[in-house]
Amino acid sequence: MTVASPLPVISAQAAVRRIGILQWCRSSKYLAGAALMLILTLLTGNTYAFDLRGHAKLQATSSNLPADSLLRDFSDDPMSDTGFDLRLNLDQRSDDWSWRADYQLLARQGDRYQLQQQTSLTGFDNAALAEDDLRLFDLTHRISQHSDAAISHRFDRLYLSHSTDKTVVNFGRQAISWGNGLFYNPVDFFNPFDPAAIDTEYKTGDDMLYAQYLMDSGDDLQAVWVIRRDADGEVVADRSSLAFKYHGFLGRAEFDLLLAEHYDTRILAVGGLTDIAEAIWRGDIIVADTNGESFSSAVLNWSYSWIAWDKNLSANVEYFHNGFGIDDADYGPLALADNPQLAQRLQRGELFTLGSNYLAAALSVELAPLWIMTTNLFRNLDDESLLLQIFSQHDLSQDWQLLMALTLPQGDKGSEFGGIESGIAGRSLAVDETLFVQLAWYF
Repeated sequence: MTVASPLPVISAQAAVRRIGILQWCRSSKYLAGAALMLILTLLTGNTYAFDLRGHAKLQATSSNLPADSLLRDFSDDPMSDTGFDLRLNLDQRSDDWSWRADYQLLARQGDRYQLQQQTSLTGFDNAALAEDDLRLFDLTHRISQHSDAAISHRFDRLYLSHSTDKTVVNFGRQAISWGNGLFYNPVDFFNPFDPAAIDTEYKTGDDMLYAQYLMDSGDDLQAVWVIRRDADGEVVADRSSLAFKYHGFLGRAEFDLLLAEHYDTRILAVGGLTDIAEAIWRGDIIVADTNGESFSSAVLNWSYSWIAWDKNLSANVEYFHNGFGIDDADYGPLALADNPQLAQRLQRGELFTLGSNYLAAALSVELAPLWIMTTNLFRNLDDESLLLQIFSQHDLSQDWQLLMALTLPQGDKGSEFGGIESGIAGRSLAVDETLFVQLAWYF
């Protein structure tokens, strides 16, 4: 649904043009990274001990392909992938200053990774390795690259922070999450998670300036300036983001007001949360104005926790309206080509859904103090396809965790979860059941 109602323009982004020091950091990425860490250490003082922690994760994924899936022409059946993620989180603090540097060593190998290199189709993003081509600082280096495998290392966090009793200012690579969505979160447009993602421990960081001011009332004002580059490596205004969010309290309720300019889109959002009958209700309404055309999205969810059979249980139900989505259940190549706003957001990893209306639900049961079983259900209300997800999170010991998930898509051919059309008669882009296993060690 589109409505012509332009929003105010945030003109401060026009100041982003070419900045000499930023260009130097871009072209001298390794020297810049080492220099920045040295500066951070000097600013915080070397009398404070470093805090080092992290994890190592081994992952394996296997997906079956239907007989008529076009993906069979480009992949083995089943599709098999493996991955490795080593993360070292290092930080140092003084009274007012602190810094953080999170190093990652990443490896991917298999069919999904190979398909992700060949196509921009949504659904294979979880096999990708993060790149810094469009970020302000290039802190990623590809160690090894093959058609079906790659190894890279990078800084996913690298920022300097200054804080007082009322203010926080961070500059560098960091992550921020806004919005009240539990599965679908239209307000979280800075590297959001796929609603069906299993491992959501860390969001991918962006290069930004973040500031927060805490008021005496408990309300706070936050500002974010994310600086990006275009395909030519230039720092330009229409690729950056500038956002302001006011978070306040009204009795037992909380509310958010957000105003942003994100790429070429002006965004206005209102949201909040409250408790009714011992349950938590959350929601957001967002209006995005792009080139004089407005798109309205909304999310509303309900959460409730209780004890039954001596077990802790929790349930969540959420409705999501995607204003950029396709409402007639036609997801063929021509339909996607006629919806460039949706295609852009899919490509940027801001959206993961093709349709307009969704219902999601989850039920979690704590089978034991260190073992949680969760069932998620995602339903596309426009084409009636669905995705069922069952996963187990088991803390084997203090430092070891086993994560397993089984994903079962259902739907007619041509539907989102049943397999969208490929453009070739009788061939879809369907993927059947998928099994994901991850073993993590924390230190």
